[in-house]
This record gives sequence, structure tokens and C-alpha cells, in this order.
Amino acid sequence: MEAVNLLEKFGKFTDQWSPKIVGELNGQFVKLAKLQGEFVWHSHEHEDELFMVFKGHLTMHFRDKIVQVKPGEFLIVPKGVEHFPVVEGEEVHLLLFEPKNTLHTGEVEFEKADNDQQWI
Repeated sequence: MEAVNLLEKFGKFTDQWSPKIVGELNGQFVKLAKLQGEFVWHSHEHEDELFMVFKGHLTMHFRDKIVQVKPGEFLIVPKGVEHFPVVEGEEVHLLLFEPKNTLHTGEVEFEKADNDQQWI
């Protein structure tokens, strides 16, 4: 058991839209990611996802609304809900909680999808 310094972990990578695993609990991975620009519309049939913003502003588009997530806030996307993450302006640094078997873009094929995420 050791404390994990998230700021130090964020400093270990620069690639965007490629989450890094920093912890595991109860069948869930704790991940860090850096985002900028647009991702892809996708959903996860069986998994909820938690997005917690540390830096920047995340805009999460849903089919019926748009939610802004600011530093210190988090958003839970329920399983089966289609979503489209967008970051305009400064890069977003965020923490994710999701089940270990979650595919990055669900069943959607996308060039930025990273289903071989690494521990840092």
C-alpha cells in the first residue's frame, strides 16, 4: 500500500485520448487521461464511467443535452448512454473509474481507441 501522487503520474505521459492505469479496486481500473479536441460518439453497454476533471474543461455531449465539467467536478455516464467528449481550448487532465473490461470506445471502431492501456 502506497499513496499515489496524481500530479506526478500526469507528468509521466503526454499522449492524448490514451488513458493510463494508475490503480485497481473492486474490479475497476483507476485511470488518468489527457484530452484535447474531439473523440467519437460511443457508449458502453454494460459499464458506467466516472470522469473527474483536474485541469481544463470537459464538454460531454449527449443526444439530448450537453454537460460542462469543470476542475474539481465529476460526471457519471450511465451504462448504455451514448456520449461524445469534446475539449475546446486547454488540454483536460482527468481521472476515470471504469470496470476493467471496459473497451475504450465500446463497440465503435475509431483510430484513437486504445484498448491496450498501460500501467504507469
